[in-house]
Amino acid sequence: MKFTCERSVLLKEISIAQEIILSKNAISILSNIYLEAHDDTLIIKSTDIKVNFETKVPVTVLEEGSTTVFGDKFLGILNNIPDGELEFDQNDTKIVIKPQNKKIKFQLKSIASDKFPEFPVPSAENAFELPVKEFKEMILQTVFAVSDDETRYFMNGVFCEKQEDKLVMVGTDGRRLAYIARDAGSEVPDFTGIIIPPKILNILLKRAGDEGLVSISITDKTIFIKFGSYELSSTLIEGQFPNYRRVIPETQTHSFTLSRFEMLDALKRVSLLVEQKSRRIYLTVNSGGITVKSEESDIGNADEEISCSYEGDEVSIALNYRYLEEPFKVMTDDEVNIYFSEANRAITIKPVPEKNFFHIIMPMQVD
Repeated sequence: MKFTCERSVLLKEISIAQEIILSKNAISILSNIYLEAHDDTLIIKSTDIKVNFETKVPVTVLEEGSTTVFGDKFLGILNNIPDGELEFDQNDTKIVIKPQNKKIKFQLKSIASDKFPEFPVPSAENAFELPVKEFKEMILQTVFAVSDDETRYFMNGVFCEKQEDKLVMVGTDGRRLAYIARDAGSEVPDFTGIIIPPKILNILLKRAGDEGLVSISITDKTIFIKFGSYELSSTLIEGQFPNYRRVIPETQTHSFTLSRFEMLDALKRVSLLVEQKSRRIYLTVNSGGITVKSEESDIGNADEEISCSYEGDEVSIALNYRYLEEPFKVMTDDEVNIYFSEANRAITIKPVPEKNFFHIIMPMQVD
């Protein structure tokens, strides 16, 4: 196999391919990136067995063929080699990489492409398209809330389901919940709720633009996502996702409105003196405003007052500050409403004006 291409074009795609790979063992095929050159196209693949990645880039093919190369070192070479046209020449188990305008040459060992795992093939059933910008927004509002506790693996991903005429996505770790829904219309077929690992969603969030459509196909055990020149697939998480509807409060009797930016700034400052294990802060709300306070044992405390619109008796709510900060960061609205009934019951965060998403946080003990 032999081809030439621009270093910048190849570097971008190999960087994404390497994000997928978990293994750093040079002799493992799972540490390698698959390359196949034909018809002036280079097919690039990588996998960690659960998540698969594939893309195509234009190249000048001088000799067709396929091989695999150790991704970590290949990416390191591309990061440090000068810009310009590169020549890639593979023969037997050796690969030579060199720029055409510099006297530099790198040689890497390769593993035969027939040892690379086969990728699953998407089904036309349960396939649909969405505007990529809307799907990215659904991911952004939910993926940060998934649990990283592997003993509760059924919460290690974002739940997605067709609910009546809505496409719903939910993330939770048991102490907070992030919910978003959009009109599904006729383009989204009915399907059983699935749990999507965050890795594939974060890649789309990071790499997809805001224009065009994303194609999604679902089988019993796999989700396939295609956007632009990229094709991703991932094994779905098995297990029973919690009944999130039971967590959503039917009514909440009190609310206050505040500036999202002021609260983010206050959280940044008071979190400097927060207990690192509990991350507990205290919100005290009255008609005069809201006080955000933190305490770190034997070191000190911090408090900051910001304005808010509230009518009612004074109330103090204890929260994990990260649970408040993270939804505030992914929201884009200037003002936010926080709804509650009692200090020890769930609070609900919604943008002003209300949209198709909300965030629920369970409070902590005040004392």
